[in-house]
Amino acid sequence: MTTRNKPPYRADHVGSLLRPQSLLESRSKWIRGQMTLEELRAQEDEAIKDAVKIQEECGMTGITDGEFRRESFHVDFIRHIIGIDAPWDFEDAVAHSDQNKQAEKKAAAPFVPKVVGKLQLPEGGIEVENYKYTKSLTDHPVKVTIPSPTMTHFRGGRDAISKEAYPDMDGFFDDLARIYREELAGLGAAGCNYVQFDDTNLAYLCDPKMREGARERGEDPDELPATYAALINESIKGRPSDMAVSIHLCRGNAKSQWFAEGGYEPVADKMFNLTDVDGFFLEYDDERSGGFEPLRFVPKGKIVVLGLVSTKLAELESKDELKARIDDACKYVDLDQLCLSPQCGFSSNAIGNLVSVDDERAKLNLVAEVAKEVWG
Repeated sequence: MTTRNKPPYRADHVGSLLRPQSLLESRSKWIRGQMTLEELRAQEDEAIKDAVKIQEECGMTGITDGEFRRESFHVDFIRHIIGIDAPWDFEDAVAHSDQNKQAEKKAAAPFVPKVVGKLQLPEGGIEVENYKYTKSLTDHPVKVTIPSPTMTHFRGGRDAISKEAYPDMDGFFDDLARIYREELAGLGAAGCNYVQFDDTNLAYLCDPKMREGARERGEDPDELPATYAALINESIKGRPSDMAVSIHLCRGNAKSQWFAEGGYEPVADKMFNLTDVDGFFLEYDDERSGGFEPLRFVPKGKIVVLGLVSTKLAELESKDELKARIDDACKYVDLDQLCLSPQCGFSSNAIGNLVSVDDERAKLNLVAEVAKEVWG
């Protein structure tokens, strides 16, 4: 058994980390007009230095910026796409972080991007400069996490896409994929060789209630995995030859809560076999994710990162328990095609999960130690 010198890594993590309280306060000031964007970015720069140090000390190979420049894992990126109206109340989000219950209720409403015009990538891309800064802090590979292109479609469907701008859906999907190709090209030119698409929708299609919701929006949940595989493939087509792209499937991750459940069986065959990515980060921290049986569909050459360590709970998993579960997964897929990570980020939204930075460190250390003991 060998270590991996390319992503995904044997010991990996999804990306987001707990924000320092000082950074949350600075973001609140910026939203309220009490701090300039330049001042906020200076605060983010300092916080990212500490985030990089934590990851290095915990034995992570792939380093992220902790998503410290975002309010949400997906909203901030999507809002930058020209042609999208992203109705997200950032003032509510700040109030949410202040534990205001009424604002918490509002902020919990699903974010539905509205496509109001032809889609374009802003000049210079969206994450390119952020990547360059993080890379300046470390000799490790830097992973850039961005929302999957499916995140601009699933929740709103056809009704959220302007018929004037896109009278047919093929044109919409073509432009959406082009934007992602342009973003990946910019990242590649800057030296990035590791990108992760964060995708709640493929995981939501495992939940009977979410599948019914898709039907109500006029979509066929049995066909969407193939539709989304084609969209993702077009989005990563022509990427630099040394760039690995993975997908993280998520069932919801906010304040240690979740939003969907169900095993991977409804999407596994099409997702694993039709999607031309290098790896799949799969949540497997509790019974909501079902068993390992769907891993029988994973073809040779693709990697599955088992998200066995919870970012929602402070309790630390035992090494023996993790190794036993890896052994169980090996009944369906070769050990050499497996890696280990936490099931999700520690802070998919700025407010974060109900764990401490010490818990976060302990979980990342555990992943690194178990991966070394299992794979060498």
